[in-house]
Amino acid sequence: MPLSCAIVCGHGLTVGVIDLKPLKKAIFPVAGLGTRFLPATKSIPKEMLTIVDRPIIHYAVEEAIEAGCEVLIFVVGRSKQAIVDYFDANPELEAELEAKNKVEALEIVRNIIPPHVKCFFVRQAKPLGLGHAVLCAADLIGDDEPFAVVLPDDLIDGYNVGGALSQMLEVHQDTGKAVLAIEKVPMSQVHQYGVIRPLDAKHFPMQITEIVEKPKAEDAPSNWSVVGRYILTPDVLEALKTQEAGAGGEIQLTDAIAKCLPSEGFVGHPFQGKRFDCGNKKGFLEANIHFGLKQGLTESHE
Repeated sequence: MPLSCAIVCGHGLTVGVIDLKPLKKAIFPVAGLGTRFLPATKSIPKEMLTIVDRPIIHYAVEEAIEAGCEVLIFVVGRSKQAIVDYFDANPELEAELEAKNKVEALEIVRNIIPPHVKCFFVRQAKPLGLGHAVLCAADLIGDDEPFAVVLPDDLIDGYNVGGALSQMLEVHQDTGKAVLAIEKVPMSQVHQYGVIRPLDAKHFPMQITEIVEKPKAEDAPSNWSVVGRYILTPDVLEALKTQEAGAGGEIQLTDAIAKCLPSEGFVGHPFQGKRFDCGNKKGFLEANIHFGLKQGLTESHE
């Protein structure tokens, strides 16, 4: 059922009520080549590299399901069959585990995806950028429904407050606006991210007045960077249809969002939790240590 959302101005006066459709769909752009992890990624998708006992993509999927997403759309490349297989049933493996009475292992295999959740896989024929990957999933998104974009490389432990996407969903429901996950990074790193200009950096969530993809430090509007989580509306998909190549010669999601800023409301949410950039070796190693210790501490109390 749609949610009723009261939009309130700065003086606390209600200026309108809109109906929000629930967030039910999440897009996972997973077609990248993972060149920073060669030679492992010559045959293994980087999203299938494991953090302790499960692949990186599993954590992202769990976060989306926790936020209420029931339709998971994976945008894959031709070398990503392992991702398709991971989220598919494996009758032979299940039969063998059942025959050997390995009940716990059988439950783990069967419950990777809950029964009410559906998975769809869309091929991105050429690596033309994040914006292009999101656009590949456009036919599966309704004309008036919000959708999430989750980048698995950004692995976020939300601790006890819930996943980053669940936190963002609360903001979306409270404001009626599209929400971008943001985090402060050193100015020396802003060239790696989309960077926002907040209307007021002391007011959360931050109203976004400008967004730039991978600016030089001297050109950056701030050091509040967008990190791997988006709740968007179909207006962004419409903008992507005519979006020209931007930074790196790729079709950038950031550029399409920038087009929509004048007419659509976007806010930045500085989520609670710890982010690990598993797109590089240092972040990947840190994530393994963090979740390994967390899992070990949990098991020691069982």
